[in-house]
Amino acid sequence: MLYLDPPAVPSRGRLWSHLISDLSYAELHAFAEALGVPRRGFDRDHYDVPAERVPMAVWLGARLVPSREIVLLLRAAGLRRPKPRTVSVPAAREAGISAGSRVPG
Repeated sequence: MLYLDPPAVPSRGRLWSHLISDLSYAELHAFAEALGVPRRGFDRDHYDVPAERVPMAVWLGARLVPSREIVLLLRAAGLRRPKPRTVSVPAAREAGISAGSRVPG
């Protein structure tokens, strides 16, 4: 099944939604292609979808869910890929490592 949240993330003068699959990335990529969302819209585990494409996504079968459910659905499906944690500048100075370095974990 494919899911997206209501458009609420502002960027580049538009509002954006997150499109996910609870089955596979292959399903997600195929749906995004059918929707006309370019591959550059893929961000680790979801596609960023502009607000004007949301009605078409729903018409094609995506289910609109609250934003808080997106991560829950990804985790339940084992498809969540969170951003790597980075070290803040003050913490990096204190630890003697370069800021922006990835923290294992």
